[in-house]
Amino acid sequence: MTPPLSWRELETRVGLDALPDFHRAFLTWRGVEDAAGMPLRRVGQRVEAELNRMAQTGQAQRGEGDWTLAPGALDGFEAAGPYLGAEG
Repeated sequence: MTPPLSWRELETRVGLDALPDFHRAFLTWRGVEDAAGMPLRRVGQRVEAELNRMAQTGQAQRGEGDWTLAPGALDGFEAAGPYLGAEG
């Protein structure tokens, strides 16, 4: 199980070049249809919506412009694996 993690910290670890693919993988993992074909702006909106849904179910807490993910919230999301153990 992973410790609490800032979503923005995770995005920083992923890096700007890989972020669009990471976001699309996140949406696919969350069950959003046609994430691969969405325009980038829509992808960003849907990521925010999914993080808000995670907050509603206790998997995350929303703070000032960020979400703190609960331990285990990303269990099974393989694309996050390489970034979860990384140090800032």
